[in-house]
Amino acid sequence: MPSRVRACSDSDLYDLAILSMLGQTSWLTPMMNLQEFFDRNSIIELSFFNFRNAITAAYFADEELRIQRVNENFRSFFPVLRNVTDAYFPDVLKQLSVSEEHIESFETALHENGQVLIPIVPITIDGEERIYSLLSTRTKDDNFSYLNGVQGQFIDRTREHELRMAHEHLLEEKAKDRESIKAKSQQLQDLANRLAKYLSPQVYDSLFAGDRDPNENFARKNLTIFFSDIAGFTDISDGMEPERLAFVINTYLSEMSKIAIENGGTIDKFIGDAVLVFFGDPETEGDANDAIKCARMALQMREKVAGLQSLWQSKGVSRALQVRMGINTGFCTVGNFGSDQRMEYTVLGSPVNMAARLQGATEPDTILVSESTYLLIKDIADCTPAGNITPKGFIRPIETFILDGLKVGVDANLKAQPLTRVGRHVQVSIADPNKIREAIIELRMIQEEFEAQA
Repeated sequence: MPSRVRACSDSDLYDLAILSMLGQTSWLTPMMNLQEFFDRNSIIELSFFNFRNAITAAYFADEELRIQRVNENFRSFFPVLRNVTDAYFPDVLKQLSVSEEHIESFETALHENGQVLIPIVPITIDGEERIYSLLSTRTKDDNFSYLNGVQGQFIDRTREHELRMAHEHLLEEKAKDRESIKAKSQQLQDLANRLAKYLSPQVYDSLFAGDRDPNENFARKNLTIFFSDIAGFTDISDGMEPERLAFVINTYLSEMSKIAIENGGTIDKFIGDAVLVFFGDPETEGDANDAIKCARMALQMREKVAGLQSLWQSKGVSRALQVRMGINTGFCTVGNFGSDQRMEYTVLGSPVNMAARLQGATEPDTILVSESTYLLIKDIADCTPAGNITPKGFIRPIETFILDGLKVGVDANLKAQPLTRVGRHVQVSIADPNKIREAIIELRMIQEEFEAQA
């Protein structure tokens, strides 16, 4: 009987190999061992065809992790390796200076999961470090046992890594900048808070709001000046320990400052135990209201000093503290005075000296006011004539009055008086002094209307 079996041509074998790789060999009988028909190296070469021209560094190793094939990029990426055929892949990784940690991770993941992805593998070649990702997976072929092994590739991610590191560095720098800005802002805030203790609140707010030019701001205004001093404080302080003296003077000045601020006064300065406060700048409610607020402040201060006596006595101060106060109203020059190194927002003029002389001329626990102040507050204040005095440094005598208190039934909460100014070409009256900015805006609108009609 003639045999029906014929020899397979090379073309037939190639077709069978392709069908095998595609899994289309179910028609073969169990007795037929397909890999016996083919050359082992040819099949491995054929299976590796897709990686031959890949842009990655690809390799194929057998089940024992011995390298069988590498592509050209593998050789160009790692020229130091030279011939790696049949080399143990973990040894190749060691030769590339891959860390033991990465090698152990590779072997463990491949054994347990059949595949492995190490996203960052630093490899130093000729002194230059490059970053790769290593992807590997076990392969399985039922028809060709020598295709069972591990197939993988190195992907060069150096540029990507550099960009990511640059991005992370940029984010870190931005974070540092934010922290630096935050720290600088906090430093400025701390500085501003410390400066606030050296400036009257009105002056502080005006300076930090940019309303004042510290080099060019001077004005002549009708102000009410308050000056106070503790009677005999030099003798009292000489017998005190520094800590007790500091407690007494700080308590006194703190309480006086609170009262001054609550009444709208501008604290000019402390001179030892003396206090200088003025009303009418940088904020004013009119001459009369400024004087009345000053009078009310002085009365509250006197009452507060009386209330503090028990506290000071509990701290070992045996003698009662008594305060003399003087109030005067007149035109002063107010603004920034000083040197290039240090400026002070203060008030100058004879009315200031007069307030100090009134304080020195009165009795302890007494508030002495000048005639100019009395005329502004007489409708709401109880005053007792104190006669004429000629203060030191002044030629003419002045009439003085002792401020006893506010009249019964008078509302101590002052109502704002209209502000009126008469110029060469216009007369302006502002009903509410607290609405000066709004009034100026309205005036500008009126100006625009007049200019449009002209």
